[in-house]
Parts: sequence; C-alpha cells; structure tokens
Amino acid sequence: MLYALQLLGVTAFAASGAIVALRKGMDLIGVAVLSIVTAVGGGTIRDVLLDRPVFWIREPAYLTVGLASAAIMVIWMRFWRPPQQALGVADAIGLGLFAIGGAQIARQLGSAPAIVILMGTITGVAGGIIRDTLSAEIPTVFRRGQLYASAAITGTTAYVILVWAGTSEPIAAYISMAAVVAIRFAAVFFGIELPAPRILSEKKPD
Repeated sequence: MLYALQLLGVTAFAASGAIVALRKGMDLIGVAVLSIVTAVGGGTIRDVLLDRPVFWIREPAYLTVGLASAAIMVIWMRFWRPPQQALGVADAIGLGLFAIGGAQIARQLGSAPAIVILMGTITGVAGGIIRDTLSAEIPTVFRRGQLYASAAITGTTAYVILVWAGTSEPIAAYISMAAVVAIRFAAVFFGIELPAPRILSEKKPD
C-alpha cells in the first residue's frame, strides 16, 4: 500500500509542479525539472535525515511516473485551460499522500512519535517549498494564515494517535490522509485561514 500511495503522491505533486512551470512560461526542461523536484524533494530530505536509501534512486519508477504526469499536464494545458483551483487540488492530494506516507516510513523505522510527525510534515511540504522558491514565489507554507504545514502536522499527529490507540495501520493512514486533504480543500475552496498574530505598527520617530 505504501508504494502505491507514494506513486500517487508523486503523480499529484509532479502535476502541481508542471502547472506552476507552465503558468510561468517555462520550457520543457523547466517543466520537467520543476515537476521532479516537487515530486521527490520532500521524500529525498526525509530519507537523508533518516539515513535510508533515497527512494527514487532505489526505485527509478518514481521518476518515470513524475515525468509522465508532467507530460500529461503539458498536453492538457496545450489544448484546455485547467480550472483555477487545479494547482490547489493537486497540491492538497500530494500533501495528504506524502505527509502520511512519510510518517509511515518513519514509524516503520522505529522513530519516536515526534520524529514521525516531523518526517511526515517534511515529506509533505518540502517539495512545494522547493517548487515555489525555484519559480520565484513565496512558498505556500510561509504565506500568511495558510493551512498547509498545519494540515500536514494535524494529519500526521492524528496518524500517530490513531495507531497508538490501536487502530489498524491502514485505516489510521486513510483517515489521516483524508484529514490532510480535507483541511487543504477547506483552505483552497473556502478561504479558511489560520489566525495570524497582529502587532502594533512601528512609527518613525519625529
């Protein structure tokens, strides 16, 4: 199940990277690069931190799937204009699949609960940070009030609690993934945001 979920996550994140690249007017190399770094960036950082073989080097099929997803987006956007929220939808699905997939991997390695949550969050958000940085955008995770990292943290925390409470691992994973995606959808479609702290405006001395 974990392998299939990672493939789906790569597909979704690669599609989001391709959408951003195409909207920025990048050429095919740019589309391919942005798609791949979005798809494998978070998982690569996770694997390096956990001192395990990097997943896409061990199994190059992930790269093939990511490039195929990017190619499909190139063809689609050549003839049809995707919905305005297409990027948000692809990003939400990728975030849910990768955050919980990363948490599963960390848990299988015997990591402490806090590390499971951290590794899941990094797996989910780091690829998007790289994508946005390379495309000269403020990363979504750093934008005011965005339910992005918070969605990943909530989902991975739910996964840890559900497994600890005796819920079967697959069910805990599915529920947690759904929670992450639902939170992101709430932000994308309904504009729900985290409250942001307010500070007094600084006035220049007379």
